[in-house]
Amino acid sequence: MSFRLGLTGSIGMGKTTTARFFAEAGIPVWDADAAVHRLYRGAAVAPMRAAFPSAVTDHVDRDALKRIIAADPAALTRIESIVHPLVAEDRRTFIADTKADLILLDIPLLFEKGYEAEMDATLLVTAPPEIQRQRVLARPGMTDQALDAILARQMPDRDKRARATHIIETLALDATRAQVHALIDHIRSRHA
Repeated sequence: MSFRLGLTGSIGMGKTTTARFFAEAGIPVWDADAAVHRLYRGAAVAPMRAAFPSAVTDHVDRDALKRIIAADPAALTRIESIVHPLVAEDRRTFIADTKADLILLDIPLLFEKGYEAEMDATLLVTAPPEIQRQRVLARPGMTDQALDAILARQMPDRDKRARATHIIETLALDATRAQVHALIDHIRSRHA
């Protein structure tokens, strides 16, 4: 059975880049956000059409869902009740089908949703708040208000730090890549 390393971090902390470094090192990576994108073009279409017909054509329209949630914040709970079980099944399938000594599971809400219980260890990627804000505000269409709303829904970084097995600060690409390789070696040496 594969060693399951759960990767998490708040928006703008370097999760995508860190996951890419694991993939470049030959570690199979499952990405929760990518799974949602696949499901919005597949298994989630029918149940989402039943619940939110205005948000579905041949696929689930994420922008339409954002508008629905803006008008009715309670809709987020209904959306999650449909999508989260499908995402969990996609993750279980990946774990069952992947024959590697180590796998990385990129789950933005790892701690918020209690998924760390399914992991052998967790990895938090982090950066100082001013770097996080700078990174996120450089994204097209992102505003201070939108970032603050996202951060309000996420567990504070200090709380994630207290719960994480491993922490990587993502200040420079080469240093982050080196820390990823060191962590892979560490896990393999302890769990061979």
